[in-house]
Amino acid sequence: MYWLKRNLPRLVITPSFGVIAWFVYGFIFWTIYISFTKSKLLPKYELWGIDQYTRLWSMPRWHVAVENLFVFTILFIILCVFIGIVLAILLDQKIRAEGFLRTIYLYPMALSFIVTGTAWKWILNPTLGIQKMFIDWGFENFTFNWLVDREMAIYTIVIAGVWQSAGFVMALFLAGLRSVEDEIVKAAKIDGANLFTVYWKILLPMMRPVFFTSFVILVHISIKSYDLIVALTQGGPGISTTMPALYMTQTAFHKSQVGLSAASAIMMFMAVAAVIIPYLYSELRRENAR
Repeated sequence: MYWLKRNLPRLVITPSFGVIAWFVYGFIFWTIYISFTKSKLLPKYELWGIDQYTRLWSMPRWHVAVENLFVFTILFIILCVFIGIVLAILLDQKIRAEGFLRTIYLYPMALSFIVTGTAWKWILNPTLGIQKMFIDWGFENFTFNWLVDREMAIYTIVIAGVWQSAGFVMALFLAGLRSVEDEIVKAAKIDGANLFTVYWKILLPMMRPVFFTSFVILVHISIKSYDLIVALTQGGPGISTTMPALYMTQTAFHKSQVGLSAASAIMMFMAVAAVIIPYLYSELRRENAR
């Protein structure tokens, strides 16, 4: 009876842990194995070497997807962090209606990317969105057709993504700024530092963990971007906004190339791991240093 009482928590969580281990980590290893096979519509368990990876990196469409991912990720992170910091600093001044404004800025994060993509698809559509509105106002030469322009379509993904995620970054930085002791700010002001100097040289350098956390979260969001692209552009015009997550699903379910799709999934997994593992290592080092 004593043994049961002592080990009851372990017995309770063991089934859940087993299910998670099977359906998460088990299928990760299964995907890795399938990526080294010649699987098409149905899995084939005979190893084929690294040929799927060779095929993947020889395909122009995959190169377009990777290039789009780099463009989207860089702009997405820079704009989200910049807008988030600006909004956090403004709200940190304890202005009136702070709670109302904070709710407005955070509201987009409560929406799914499908809703965000659909809304921005209407807004950016040349026949019923911003372009039509300005033409109706009398600006007949005004054009804003990025949604149907191969060269500019990727930037519509950036606009929609930043609109949804910047408020979340703002919340992270606002929490970080509010955690700083008031004595530090008061001492800086007594020494003659103005508001800009206080934030630029004192408070923001103290936000290193927030910067790092924001970076990891935003990179993770950008690498697995799928629903936003499907709702907004469906990877078009042509393949101009295709990214790895969309490429993976189309390869698996439209072209029945399961092995090739698994190889692209592993490449995405490695990209996420390249960001997450250093983050976890940094956190462990910080915990051990305390």
